[in-house]
Amino acid sequence: MPLRRLGLFGGTFDPPHNGHVAALCAAAATGRFDLIEVTVAGDPYRKSALGGVHSASLRLEMARAAFEHLALVRVSDREINRPGPSYTIDTVLELLEESDDVDVLVGADLVAQLPSWHRADELRELVTVGVIPRPGATFVAPEGWDCYEIAMEPVDLSSTFLREASLDREALKLLMPDDVIAIYQGAKE
Repeated sequence: MPLRRLGLFGGTFDPPHNGHVAALCAAAATGRFDLIEVTVAGDPYRKSALGGVHSASLRLEMARAAFEHLALVRVSDREINRPGPSYTIDTVLELLEESDDVDVLVGADLVAQLPSWHRADELRELVTVGVIPRPGATFVAPEGWDCYEIAMEPVDLSSTFLREASLDREALKLLMPDDVIAIYQGAKE
């Protein structure tokens, strides 16, 4: 029997942090989902061209450490196993084979970019978009997109900040799940 509604929370997760955890917990608390799939981008084409992205296998290991214990969450390697760039539409089409509906979960800072995503017109017809609040970002649903806001306080934290900051283990404990810290620090050495 297919799942009624599945949430898709995709990303680079380089590294995963407590903001991601809070977003997943808030999404699960909505009661909308039978399951939320965290999908680690195999080739995050918008970021990999800039360089400095950790390997897909390391990012998957960190995502599993950060999220697998959360209620309703499954961490997937489907995009890592798919050759070429990671496109949301391809993942959504796969997920619709096991679910009646898919909600794509994105940060409020990304909503305006939805119309520029690969095969955006097709994606818009297939999904509802759950918008995760981000500090300083307000969202207006792009024309034709079905969007709703997930109720939570914005978390002022980003993977970019964590990659660029020189933080010791004690500081990281406030920002990242404990199980991720050792993996992440080992990768930086």
